[in-house]
Amino acid sequence: MKILITGGTGFIGKKLCHSLLNKNHTLTVLSRTPEKVPTLCGKSVKPIKFIADLKSSDSFDAIINLAGEGIADARWSQSRKQQLLDSRINTTKQLIAYIKKADAKPAVLISSSAIGYYGNRGSTKLTEESLPHKEFSHHLCASWESTAFEAEQLGVRTCIIRTGLVIGHNGGFLKRMLPLFKLGLGGPLGNGKQWMSWIHQTDLIAIIERLLKSNTLHGIFNATSPQPVTNKDFSKTLAKIVNRPAFIPVPAFILKILLGEMSTLVLGGQRVIPKRLEKADFEFSFKSLSHALSNVI
Repeated sequence: MKILITGGTGFIGKKLCHSLLNKNHTLTVLSRTPEKVPTLCGKSVKPIKFIADLKSSDSFDAIINLAGEGIADARWSQSRKQQLLDSRINTTKQLIAYIKKADAKPAVLISSSAIGYYGNRGSTKLTEESLPHKEFSHHLCASWESTAFEAEQLGVRTCIIRTGLVIGHNGGFLKRMLPLFKLGLGGPLGNGKQWMSWIHQTDLIAIIERLLKSNTLHGIFNATSPQPVTNKDFSKTLAKIVNRPAFIPVPAFILKILLGEMSTLVLGGQRVIPKRLEKADFEFSFKSLSHALSNVI
């Protein structure tokens, strides 16, 4: 397949590109630094800097949209919130504009989203049909998803992946947590009762590839392990694997002072179940947290 990927030089994108290349797909990657694409994604990958550079005669069998500023990379000021929105929605709008003008439409658009769509829902089990708690993370994801779904009106099979916390090598949220836990300074955040819905990077790549190949799967998919855990259990499991204690909790009020509104990312939680993937008989390679963390660490 000929595949266009946005966000291909990111934590997930790089791993996805190498997996797809190993299966003999032809890749084009959108990047603000196109000169880095061959090194990061593979020598045979074609880089482009602007979607607007694509001509109507350029054709792809599939588009995978992973682009977006890191949601936890900076404190949520009003300008930062706008950057988070723009980096996701503007890129997606540009993809829709390209699809409209393309002589040959792609068969599928796979667009990223996040379980932040649901907002803080406490211990409620959440499936793709669950209603959200309306807060900034929901607004961000809902706007992103509605823009991507415009592709359906153009006859393109559209899949939205609501991704959980990704456990993988050399990146993701674990990259920030691991140094503290290795020093014995890790512990629960707040009361530790908030739910963490996670997924191993290998399973996330496999989900994307499954959606690429299927002609029938479309709509919303929760990309999380079937076994979410509380923050307290996550901390205990991680500490056990690195053979360190995990008894230093970070009080909620300190997180609120340090992070402001962004503290909802770590003090709130979502107990997400991948109901539609399970119904489609998707087989997870990493169902248990201890297995996933042991593989990475």
